[in-house]
Amino acid sequence: MTVFLTLLGKIIPLYLSIILGTFSTAILKCDKETVAKILLFLLAPLIIFNATVNVKLDLSVIFLPTYFFLLSTVLAFTILYFAKKIYKDNTANLLAFSTATGNTGNLGIPLAIIFLEPHLVDVFIFTVLASLLYQNSVGYYITAKGNFSTMQSIKKVLKLPVLHAFILGLIVNLNDIQIPQMFADYSAYLKGAYAILGMMLLGMGLEKVKSDNSIDVKFISLSLFIKFIIWPLTTIIFMIIDKTFFNFLNDGFYLVMFIFSIVPLAGNTVTVATILDVKPQKMSITVFISTLVSLFYIPFMLYLFQ
Repeated sequence: MTVFLTLLGKIIPLYLSIILGTFSTAILKCDKETVAKILLFLLAPLIIFNATVNVKLDLSVIFLPTYFFLLSTVLAFTILYFAKKIYKDNTANLLAFSTATGNTGNLGIPLAIIFLEPHLVDVFIFTVLASLLYQNSVGYYITAKGNFSTMQSIKKVLKLPVLHAFILGLIVNLNDIQIPQMFADYSAYLKGAYAILGMMLLGMGLEKVKSDNSIDVKFISLSLFIKFIIWPLTTIIFMIIDKTFFNFLNDGFYLVMFIFSIVPLAGNTVTVATILDVKPQKMSITVFISTLVSLFYIPFMLYLFQ
């Protein structure tokens, strides 16, 4: 119980940032879109670049984002197949897209900073590429119900600033180009800024959450079950298989994978749902509830993983 409370105590400050975000929008009338642009076009590319430069590239490190991208893709199409038997409208598409990914960026990176060693934090950030690529390619395509061509999806991915930062970081890493130490030290501030603003952005979106008929108990229940049960269960099964037969990954990488699997639904799903006009209100409420549940779910799961 003491360990659980300790873990909870480490996470609570992150959720205080959500309250600050709600306050900044509701009272100070701060612009959510501006903060989102800062995160997407400035901070995210910079920390992705820094992580890609600093991570020691080997097969196991490269395997992680590849594995999670493929897992998200397989889950999305599997969930879509079964969801269409439950929903006859585009709610099935929304369920498939949203539950096949998670908040690995705005919440996952702060968790990684708290619970992982510095070199594993870079591995985690490197792995977050899987979520970003999925959300902006396969996930976007599924939510749009196939209205966008493969070429349009590829063009959308190619425009991602994080992808450009990732490619540049790979070039620097593979050519063993040394980054001046003063910039290396600055990366710690970037991670802190991303963690705080990312969590505040979650709170800044809560002013749109209203208690109306958008509350779909079935949709929320299915979303929470897939995200909080299926995801970690799938990850644990993979880790058991690897540890029993292959020993390809080590315990540090297992923890990276586990944290990656237990984060709540991604706030980006609300953005996509809004852009495509696929029940954004329903998605906002579901993301909000999953984030609240994760306050106790994450420390409990990390306690069990110890």
